[in-house]
Amino acid sequence: MKVITGLDLPAGSPGGSVELLKDLYLGPRPPVPAEVFMLEGPPGAVPGGPVLLDVPGKQLAGPGFWAYVDDLAAALRKSFVPGAAGVLHLQHLAFGATPALLRAFPGTPALALVHGTDLLFAADHPTQLEVLREAAAAARRIVVPTGAMADRLRELAPVAPERIVPIPWGIPDRLLRTPPARTPRGDGPLRVLYAGRLTTEKADAELLARLAAVPGAALSVAAPRAEYHALAALADLTGVRYLGWLDRPRLWGAFAEHDVLVVPSNRLEAFGLVAVEAQACGLPVLYRPVPGLAEVLGGSALATPAADGRPAAFTAALGELVRDPTALADLRTAGLRNAARFPLSRTARELRALSDRLD
Repeated sequence: MKVITGLDLPAGSPGGSVELLKDLYLGPRPPVPAEVFMLEGPPGAVPGGPVLLDVPGKQLAGPGFWAYVDDLAAALRKSFVPGAAGVLHLQHLAFGATPALLRAFPGTPALALVHGTDLLFAADHPTQLEVLREAAAAARRIVVPTGAMADRLRELAPVAPERIVPIPWGIPDRLLRTPPARTPRGDGPLRVLYAGRLTTEKADAELLARLAAVPGAALSVAAPRAEYHALAALADLTGVRYLGWLDRPRLWGAFAEHDVLVVPSNRLEAFGLVAVEAQACGLPVLYRPVPGLAEVLGGSALATPAADGRPAAFTAALGELVRDPTALADLRTAGLRNAARFPLSRTARELRALSDRLD
């Protein structure tokens, strides 16, 4: 069945939803064949050739948001043949791409995929809550990667349980088959890595500074440049080794060169792709047990005692690993076993089957 999907993000944008879009729908032999769009970004930023749309005016709220949606819908009608889509895959239940697809291709069956940021933004922004409720009503089925996401969705919108389908996200099968060779630690400090966006829900300046100051630990950060420098202006991060924003192969290599990944998210996580990819590379994970992450990682990773955002509890847990790293070997084994549960091929197979059943 022909799929049309996309994100109203510039090509090359960071984030898990972009990586999953590339994994599932782009490349020479995508697991889910689709027509894909993004907004214009740097040339060659996304291999596999999404259609890049030049639609300015993106915003979160007010009349300007709906004007932007109308312009994006018009661009979609010009870029894709009317009636060509058998099904729409709505990436997110909020933001501009979802209402634009529904307006550009009315009457086309729609499958919605919930990524996490849509629920967080809908909770914080009335306009995005309106979009979420419209999309939830329009979608024939709504795919959630964890039960925590289903629970949060139903707090925001009246969705019947039978319309919600659990399909875990997945990581590339090639990573599960042939992870990068690990670099032994030696006698140096515990090599600690943070990898991902630096939003308020994931990590703040105070936490990074505290992690970098833990005796016997050396913190590296792989994050978007602008986000890192914004935090560096708020706290002393001179003890941090900044790696830049790494593409997937280089990120996997970084996983193999560190001893523990820290995932200090303080709000709902949709799934935790970075954490599971790290586990596939043999990298143990230290995390806050927030909804979503607790479900995916469970006992395969080291959870802090509480899911609140206090830095002290997180840095104390890291300090314990520095003083007694014997737990890392068991966590490495458990992480490899956990990552093997989530091959991307299964995610793609279940999405294709669900798309074929829409009527």
